[in-house]
Amino acid sequence: MVKKIVVFAVLTLSIALMYACSKNQEEIKPEEKPITFSIPANFPTPAYQFEQNKLSNAGFALGKKLFYDTRLSADKSVSCGSCHQQFAAFANLDHKVSHGVNNCQGKRNAPPLFNLAWQKAFFWDGGVKNLETSPLNAITDACEMGADIQTIITFLKSTSPYPDMFKRAFGTEEINSQLLLKSLTQFTGVLVSGNSKYDQVIRKDAGVSFTEEEQSGYNIFREKCSSCHAEPFFTDFSYRNNGLDLVSSDEGRSHITGVQADFGTFRIPSLRNIEYTGPYMHDGRFYSLDEVLEHYDSGVKANKNLDPSLKNGIQLNSVERTQIKAFLKTLTDNEFIKNKLYSES
Repeated sequence: MVKKIVVFAVLTLSIALMYACSKNQEEIKPEEKPITFSIPANFPTPAYQFEQNKLSNAGFALGKKLFYDTRLSADKSVSCGSCHQQFAAFANLDHKVSHGVNNCQGKRNAPPLFNLAWQKAFFWDGGVKNLETSPLNAITDACEMGADIQTIITFLKSTSPYPDMFKRAFGTEEINSQLLLKSLTQFTGVLVSGNSKYDQVIRKDAGVSFTEEEQSGYNIFREKCSSCHAEPFFTDFSYRNNGLDLVSSDEGRSHITGVQADFGTFRIPSLRNIEYTGPYMHDGRFYSLDEVLEHYDSGVKANKNLDPSLKNGIQLNSVERTQIKAFLKTLTDNEFIKNKLYSES
């Protein structure tokens, strides 16, 4: 009898321990951990630091839901996530230009969304200077989401679970454009891509090193490309004319500044995650890295605003092209691209 009681007690204790372990595992689910804005060790201080927009799990969750909600667009067909797909580093895979409501096609390629907190201006022409207000362009553009803020606010106030989500995120029953934009920023602002193989090598992470081919590509990159695509972001955030044949009516940054010297200039894009962010250039004209390299080798068109560093192009032989492509692939951050925290579901 005593033996049976002991066995029963042991079984009961085992079940209790299993339950406790299960509870502990539940308590550390990724989505329940405090949302943080992580700055990679090889990155400088960001321009946007969430001082006036305190990060929280509730604010992040609200921002993510808004980011993926097609009902915010005029015809309920397009969300921010439609043109910014996580598997393409939040760019628009295989689409030359953004596709908006009523199947309208824009005139520019949708840029990837990552490391936005380090930017001081946004879009190909730098027309917006504030991370929090940058979504307004896509929301209101007739060829993107085609909506207006007041209509969206009315929708959010009357549609579950948004009233509760805003209350949890900001402690108020008020829903307005400012809180809408702050919550979106809590999502997009923490999209940090800084753990590629390149980053691990630069940080001297144990057991990580470039192959001989990657190292050769890195050497070529530093010699011939880094003046525009500066580390660690692989862009210097400037606006330059890179000798494209401007076949469209898009005048580039001069549309913002009114300065003729800015005609045909566009922001230098980051090369991070370039393996997955094609098509390339402001109008998505090139579908492969080979086409991009061919342009710089022999396709640069002379014009009065051409960046001086491209006067003679960037010559690369076949071996050098293979090497530099090998290096560029070390800029792919698979941890970022596959992070379920950023996924729609």
